[in-house]
Amino acid sequence: MTENTDTRRLFEDEGHRTPDGYVVQVPVRWSDMDVFAHINHARMVTLLEEARIPWLFYDDKPTHPLRKGCLVADLHVKYQGQIRHDESPISVTMFVERVRAVDFTVGYEVRPHGAAPDSKPAVVASTQLVSFDIDTQRPRRLPAAEKEYLLSFLRES
Repeated sequence: MTENTDTRRLFEDEGHRTPDGYVVQVPVRWSDMDVFAHINHARMVTLLEEARIPWLFYDDKPTHPLRKGCLVADLHVKYQGQIRHDESPISVTMFVERVRAVDFTVGYEVRPHGAAPDSKPAVVASTQLVSFDIDTQRPRRLPAAEKEYLLSFLRES
């Protein structure tokens, strides 16, 4: 394995594109577990955030400028099944539900390790992300390259 020079890399799996979206295997930590050995709700939100990083924020992605300013405007998480700590790493499929001038909505499907990609997700979620200019403290319009990349993951409802 070659040495990775990008210090922003979180974990080994950098994800990959599939017909359903962008899939990342996210390791579950001991501290992500609740007393019933399930992934804690607040930790699930963190794991979703971590899954977004290799998809949107790594240097080789057209959307990497978003890491300088991107805010969560809305978040929805729906549990349809259990994911236990020992079902790590979780498989997170991400796709785009909507793109507008300054924001976009990401959809998620979370499955336990080893689950078939077409199986019912244990968790479905969405986040509305706003491109933000920290210096002006205002939303930033998404440039064409960022929009084009996001639209390549658009999933029709």
